[in-house]
Amino acid sequence: MPANPLANAELSVMELLWDRGSLTARQIQDQLYGESDRSQHGTVQRLLQRLEDKKFVRREKGGPPAPFSARILREEYAGSQLETLADRLTGGSIAPLLSHLIDQKRLSRAELRRLRDLLDGGAS
Repeated sequence: MPANPLANAELSVMELLWDRGSLTARQIQDQLYGESDRSQHGTVQRLLQRLEDKKFVRREKGGPPAPFSARILREEYAGSQLETLADRLTGGSIAPLLSHLIDQKRLSRAELRRLRDLLDGGAS
């Protein structure tokens, strides 16, 4: 799985694909820049090519225009970025990140329950 962080523009494209499934380059362009701004066609093409080279997206089979879809799940990308961050900041430990999120009340009750369930299941 790709571990390198995405640039903001690349992440915007991935968010669209994660949220909406497969989209053509034109649909992505319309979502990012509005239907009236056709001058961004080359930008979107370059973003999609970079994401394809990085193995984040795939061009689906089909007639022109070929739609694009995400090759990795949002959770996979987020997980790899969290692992990289933990490696860089805390020697690989995710506990300080979780402690901070809990202390700052950044986790909902449902998220805390899910975390407890995961910890309880992993301890047996």
